[in-house]
This record gives sequence, C-alpha cells and structure tokens, in this order.
Amino acid sequence: MIIPMQKYSFLVYHKEYGDFLKDLQELGVLHVIEKETEISNDIKEKYQLINRIDKIIKSLEKRETEKTDNYPDSDGLKIIEEIIQKQGELESLQQELVIANKELIKIKPWGDFSDEIINKLKDENFYVKFFITSKKKFNTKLLSEYNAEIITESGNYIYFIIIQQGNEELNIDTEEVKQPKNSLSEIEKHIKEIEEKITLINNDFDNYSKTSIPLLKQEKEAIAVNLEFEKVILNTTVEADEKMKVLEGWVPGTRKKQIDDFLDKSNILHIIEKATKKDKVPVLLQNNRFSKLFEPIGKLFSLPAYSELDLTVFFAPFFMMFFGFCLGDAGYGLLFVIGAGIYKLKAKKEIKPILSLIQFLGTATIIFGIISGTFFGINLITTNISLLADYKNLFFDPDNMFNLALALGALQIVFGMFIKAVNQIKQYGFMHSLATFGWLIILIGGGIYAALTKLEYIAANNIILYAILSLGGFLIIFFSDVEISIPARIGKGVWDIYSTATGIFGDLLSYIRLFALGLSSAILGFVINDIAMQILDSAPIIGHVFFVIFLLLGHGLNILISSLGSFVHPMRLTFVEFYKNAGFTGGGKEYKPFSG
Repeated sequence: MIIPMQKYSFLVYHKEYGDFLKDLQELGVLHVIEKETEISNDIKEKYQLINRIDKIIKSLEKRETEKTDNYPDSDGLKIIEEIIQKQGELESLQQELVIANKELIKIKPWGDFSDEIINKLKDENFYVKFFITSKKKFNTKLLSEYNAEIITESGNYIYFIIIQQGNEELNIDTEEVKQPKNSLSEIEKHIKEIEEKITLINNDFDNYSKTSIPLLKQEKEAIAVNLEFEKVILNTTVEADEKMKVLEGWVPGTRKKQIDDFLDKSNILHIIEKATKKDKVPVLLQNNRFSKLFEPIGKLFSLPAYSELDLTVFFAPFFMMFFGFCLGDAGYGLLFVIGAGIYKLKAKKEIKPILSLIQFLGTATIIFGIISGTFFGINLITTNISLLADYKNLFFDPDNMFNLALALGALQIVFGMFIKAVNQIKQYGFMHSLATFGWLIILIGGGIYAALTKLEYIAANNIILYAILSLGGFLIIFFSDVEISIPARIGKGVWDIYSTATGIFGDLLSYIRLFALGLSSAILGFVINDIAMQILDSAPIIGHVFFVIFLLLGHGLNILISSLGSFVHPMRLTFVEFYKNAGFTGGGKEYKPFSG
C-alpha cells in the first residue's frame, strides 16, 4: 500500500529560518521538494568526502584486528586527512615497489656487479659491454675472439659481457643492452626499504582500524546531516526582498500529527494541499509483515508511481510459490528454514527480515518438494519406502508439474489483469478499464466454459461461446482508447486484440521455465546421489569418507546454482509478465525525510 501524502508549504521570517530548519530536521518527517537549481561546489565536495570516508571505513573494517572500546579523543576530520595522506603514500610506494621488482627481474641474471670497478676500468680505457642472446644464436667463438664471459644462463637466454680496450663498436651479431643503472644489492636494498615503509603504513592503518572506526562513522554522519541542511537551503525560495523564506515538502498521512503539533507550537505560517496528478509525489510503502519482506525485491525494478497501486502485496505470494517451484526439493527447503532460523538467533536486527524471507522461500520449497516427491535428490515416487507406498499416487509426475506451471502462470496473468482494471479505475475512471474487463470476460468466461464442457457439466453450446467472445470483443474494440474517435477506436481495438492475444500466449509459455528449473534441480540432485553411491561401492572404508564428502560438495553446489536460478527467474516473471499484464508504470521516487 502507498501511504497518502500531503503537500506542506511554509512561509518563515528569514531570521527565524535557521532555527526552524533545525527543529524540522530533528522532527524528521518532511520530504523536501527539490527545485531545478545547480548544485554548489561545496555540496559536491561534501558528497565526495562522504564517499571517501565510506570507502575508508570499509577498508578499515576488512582488516583483521581486535577492536577496542577505548576510543581516542581526537578530531575526526584530522584522522581522515591523515588516512587520505597515508593512502596516497601507500599507493605511491606500491607503484614504486612494482617498478623496483621489474628492475630486479631484469638485473638479477647479471649478478651483483660493482659500478666502482666498472668506472675504474673506464678510466684505464677498458669498457664493459653487456649482451643478451638466445642459446641458439650464441656463437662460442666469442669466448676466444673477444674474451667474452658468460654471466648466467636463464631459460632460453644467455647473459654475457665483453671487456674491450677502447669504446669502438663491436661487429658481432648480438644485441647489446645498456648497463643496468643499479647493482643487484642496491635494488634489493631499495626494495627492502620500500617494504618497510609499506609495513609501517599498514601498521598505522591497523591502529586506525582498532580505534577510529566509530569516530569516522560519527564524522560521516555529521557531514551527511550538514549536507542535508545545505540541500534544504538550496531548495528554499526567497521572497519579499529576502525577508521571507518559502519551503515546500511532502508529509505522509501516518506522520501528519507530528508535524501539525510542531506547527501549532511554533506558529509557523503554512498551507496544506492534497497531491494532484501533476505533482511528483514521493512514495512510502506500508505493507503487512509478510509482504514487507518482499519490498526490497520490488525496489530492484522500480517503486510504483504515487497514483497507482503498490503491487508488493500481490506479487509476494506468487514469488514465494515460484521460488519453491524452481528449487523444488523438500530437503533443500528444510535446510533453508532451519539454517535461517539458527542464524536469526544471533543475527543483527537489520539482517533478520532477510532471514525471515529465506525461511518463507524455504517453506515454499518444502511444499513443492513434497508435491513433486523430491527430497535431497531422492525421487520419492520411484523409491521403495514402505511408509510412502499409500501416498505415491498423491505426488505429481513431470506431466502434472508441467500443467501446474502453466496453471499458475494463467492465474497470475488473469490476476494481473484484474489489478490493471482496478488501477485504471483508480487513475482514470471506470470507462478506461472496460477494455481490460473485456479481456477478463474472454479469458475467464472462455476458461470456465471450456472446463464445464470438458467435465460434461454442460453441453457444448456455440451460442454461449459466441456471447462471451462478442461481449469481450465489443469492450476491447470500442474502449481500448476512449479519448479518440469511434473509427480510430475500432482500428486500435483490432490491433489490441492481435497484440494482446499473442502477448498473453507468449507470457503463458514463459512460465514453463518454472517446470524446467524444478526438473533440472531434481535431475542434478539425482545424478549427485547416483555418483555418490558408485563411490560408496568402490572401496570398503575410504569409499564412505569420499561418499560423504561428495554428497556435501555436490548438493552444496547444486543448492547454490539452483537457488540463484530460483531467485532470478521468478523475479523475471514478476517484472516482465506480471507487471506488464498488471499495467505497472513505476518510476516512483522514494520518500526520504529531512532528518538529522
């Protein structure tokens, strides 16, 4: 359900405006209407600083250090500046270390030569020249003709030097390389110095991680509060030669009393208005305990527009069923329910709704696992368990599961059309919903007629069928768009019959994925069990160990893969097939009150 909003406009004397905003921020109920104004550089910098602090906090929280309750009495901003400076130093040192290690790789084959000796030889007109060549190209005559000396052989390459009198160019078919700038010992010493500096900085970060995270969070919150304050000032209109300040915002009906009591005490001049179709009203959802668990899933696509229905309460049961259908193993569902229940005992308050959602999805998985007769990859229909002998006829075989998937799809599509009709009545009036009711007459009336004739409750009668099709077709053709002329309506109605009929058929086929995913999950579980049994029979003692290990790994991997598909595909059926048939518009903006 979308909570109704009311628009508040405040007229405040400029000298009292600051105190008014502080009180309003403390109250935390007004969603300020944002004007089309350019964001100041100061606000942009604060946004960047908040993001930077958030990244710093996350990086410090990842460090495996023991947190302390003795927090330093220091300036949060100063600590942030220190951390940012040290992060810059660390990045610079890490880049320097990469370069030094690359240089080490190049110089290592030459060994630890002495620049001092090479320079003394130069003073005596003797020059040391460095060469690298492949083993295939190396000419052993160089050793005798030029007094070449092999330094080392590394991989497919030979590193050698030639000491010659004078600096004339040598006429040999080998590439000469420049003399390394530093010796091996110098590079290793430099690398050690860099690593020591990096260690010291990481030690500083460990200390920050132990003592400064709460302080950084407080500073982040303070900057965020100040930022919200500045944004409100930016969205304030100035009137009467800057003597009066005008602020507009939205307040949900559930919090109206709070702001009304505040305004009565402060004697602030204000106007209250109802939302119009032209207003961009923020959306605040209010659902029961069950449907509220599914709100984060709906928000992954979009919030509903303020003028339409919130579909969370309508898609929640279907999503739960579809997840259970796709995973379809009672054993897996049991693990979900028990595992989430145990974790809830020690979980944080904000995590508990997610765990409750997992338990509901697990419950649906148990139900559909029982329907299909699947328990940890064991097919209960074919297994020889005496206790189940009298109940095997109650399990659904693959053909029945296929039909059940189509039946659930048809149910959701028709249900979505009912919601679309209600939405059209709510937003535009009853006349705009007649075409949708025409489709409902055809689908529901035709379905009931087909079922009754097949079950022989009534005799086949073409007059009844023609009446259903004629009434539905009339409503579709003449009321698809009530704001255009009659000839145009007929043309649009005929096109609507073609496009919607093919669309419904395509949508219905999409629900086959429920059956396909459930079947694939069951087959994978069966294959895992079959391989595990072969391992068990392969060796008398060690086979039991590998049997257990393979079962745990195999079913664990199957649960992960199948759970992902079981979450994604119902979400697609919700956001594409159901939302489309329900006429979902979306695009709503979340209600975010000005608070401190």
